Amino acid sequence: MDYEFAPMEGITDWRYRRAHSRAFSGVDRYYMPFLSPGQGHAFTRREKEEIDPAHNEGVRVVPQLLTRRAEDFLWAAGELAALGYREVNLNLGCPSGTVTAKGKGAGFLARPEELEAFLDAIFSAGLPIAISVKTRLGMRSEEEFPALLALYNRYPIARLIIHPRVREDYYRRPVRPGAFVRALGESRNPVGYNGDLVTAEDCRRAERTWPDLASLMAGRALVGDPALFRKARGGPPASKEELERFHGELYETYAAAFGSRRNAMLRMKELWFYHIHLFRDGEKYGKHLKKARDPAEFEAWSAAAYRDLELLEDLPRVQ
Repeated sequence: MDYEFAPMEGITDWRYRRAHSRAFSGVDRYYMPFLSPGQGHAFTRREKEEIDPAHNEGVRVVPQLLTRRAEDFLWAAGELAALGYREVNLNLGCPSGTVTAKGKGAGFLARPEELEAFLDAIFSAGLPIAISVKTRLGMRSEEEFPALLALYNRYPIARLIIHPRVREDYYRRPVRPGAFVRALGESRNPVGYNGDLVTAEDCRRAERTWPDLASLMAGRALVGDPALFRKARGGPPASKEELERFHGELYETYAAAFGSRRNAMLRMKELWFYHIHLFRDGEKYGKHLKKARDPAEFEAWSAAAYRDLELLEDLPRVQ
């Protein structure tokens, strides 16, 4: 069973993936934050950096595409295949209002006829690259999913990664395991699970409960506890020293890349939003890190967190 790192926009870029893969074992595949191919059929500078094979050397990476236009998907998938990628992932799960309002991500699920035409086009084109799909159960109700699954079953999807929530659930409402179990039993394609895998025991329980799964995927919990998958596979938890080294490497990498310690600080604050929960009684430190106005203040509080606070065995369930 593969263990996969879910894409997180603004966090898990190529610099993060490289640093994480060097520091922590346990992740089989990293999914890129989505690329959004447009009618101009040209990647942005940032997207070119993300997909540059040199930036992903030694890291097993799957690019993800967010679009509702088959011609744009086909162009981007062809470009990725030419760069040597063997799989591309279609994002049908993003719940962001700015995305769904355009009929993309989870918003595409509310347009079944249009989605069918899209899937017909991309799977009949003979692309030299496998296509996987990351999906939610529907826009508003899990009752939408049987028809969606019947549609997915018509195509040779390399992996159907199911986040068992509807779009209206976002990430806060409970997952819907009953709908996932039904899907697992009826899918003709390999199935992956994504949703609320917070602790190592969550991962092991999922493996025991669903031994036929192709993969488990986590995102926010892995940013909070970078050693989560290593622990799930029987390895040790991260030490404070290990976490601080990882933090320091990322911070310095971003400072050099951005030419600004302040901009690097702003990027690292995104990580601390999740990471601070791995420490007991870290609320005060988290507030100071969030409010830090200059790099020196941020550096002092991050060093203090690693120095003063006790690491928890696992992330708490509610964050």
